[in-house]
Amino acid sequence: MSAPRLTYAEALEAIESRGRYGIRLGLGRVRALLRELDNPERRVRGALVAGTNGKGSVIALAGSALRAAGYRIGETPKPHLVTYRERIVVDGRPIEPDAFASLVAEVLPVADRVGRRRGAPTEFELLTAVMFLHFARSGLDLALVEVGLGGRLDATNAWDGGVAVLTNVGLDHTAQLGPTIQAIAREKVQIVKRGDAAVTGAEGEALAIMQRRCARLGVPLAVRSPARVLGWDRDSLRVELSEGRACDVGLRGRHQAANVAVADGLLDALEVAGLATVPATARSLGYATARWPGRLELVEVGGREVLLDGAHNEDGAHALARALEDLRPFLRPGPLTVVWASMADKDVAATVAAMVASSALDGATVVCTAVDAPRALAPPALAEAWRAGAALAGRSLAVDAAATPDAALDRVLAGRGAPGTGPIVIAGSLYLVGQARARLVDDPLLRDPVAT
Repeated sequence: MSAPRLTYAEALEAIESRGRYGIRLGLGRVRALLRELDNPERRVRGALVAGTNGKGSVIALAGSALRAAGYRIGETPKPHLVTYRERIVVDGRPIEPDAFASLVAEVLPVADRVGRRRGAPTEFELLTAVMFLHFARSGLDLALVEVGLGGRLDATNAWDGGVAVLTNVGLDHTAQLGPTIQAIAREKVQIVKRGDAAVTGAEGEALAIMQRRCARLGVPLAVRSPARVLGWDRDSLRVELSEGRACDVGLRGRHQAANVAVADGLLDALEVAGLATVPATARSLGYATARWPGRLELVEVGGREVLLDGAHNEDGAHALARALEDLRPFLRPGPLTVVWASMADKDVAATVAAMVASSALDGATVVCTAVDAPRALAPPALAEAWRAGAALAGRSLAVDAAATPDAALDRVLAGRGAPGTGPIVIAGSLYLVGQARARLVDDPLLRDPVAT
């Protein structure tokens, strides 16, 4: 019997009813779901990318280089910013609404059957099945798949693409993965499977745990240190990947020197695994033209420069803080205005401390807000955290709160409480960045059909 047809709106409703913000780790449900769908993941090869930060940047850089070399690539950016369709990308374009709705309609009854035996598959597990079905039917050469959370029990770990990548390990999602770097690393390195080729940019104890995992499985491991930074301007970074091999990186921030080194290692690992060969010219072109929306993305809105960035944990905030100092000479004069949101289960104090350490925030105005999510930290509490952090750092900031992201954006774009024409920074949560980007950037590829 054929699956019932769904409109795009109905497909969205079916997915969202499973809870965008819910987390239920485990591989039993997704493996059963994929098995019922005739294991589409087995028809896809490529790289599985885990890590605390930098996963999306590594995939954006490696994917751009692979496309420059003529390969047909599937990618899985997450979380999505504007539309669920962003999570399933082929050749740089998100899946079309009709194709998405059709695949969701196909997977839903299978998910219901699995649910009767094993419990209902989560939103992320359902999307993982939809993604592998689409990739298996799209004639891909390779897929670059981003791990959602951790590694060992993440739904994506039901797949073995042939290459395993660990960017780095920091303290994030400690409630699910453990309270220490060592505990988190032990979860993340489980993406490495016997027969793989592996690459990592991890350091310290996390690197040692990765090395032990690879040695136990007989997996060749390439360790990639950050590329040497040669300089930067408003829109790119210049690095030296190896002796005499300099290239431009089309992603902002010095932290991209680490990500491009891992991306370069990923491409080498694909060659070791016999899956792809990407010449130096394609790598240089791909790295220079790579784009990653919502990550130090600079847009113009009504004559104001607006910088969109996630910075949802301490490491991300350190990267943003340093990038603001580096970019400040290339941006318009005037104090910064920061719109910030955070989830309550994050280490808010550490994230704020990383931000207020930046001299770029001297005289800034910070407007704290909250996305509509169960885990969101209330704006008044977030504002108090910013005031406390600024006082500890001796940083002069004006801190206020706005009930919703739209209210915060209305205020700062109108200049109320934030005088001048200095840049606006929207950060602290990718969910906030997504809401802001949907309002501020008209991207034709991301326009969803309007329900009628």
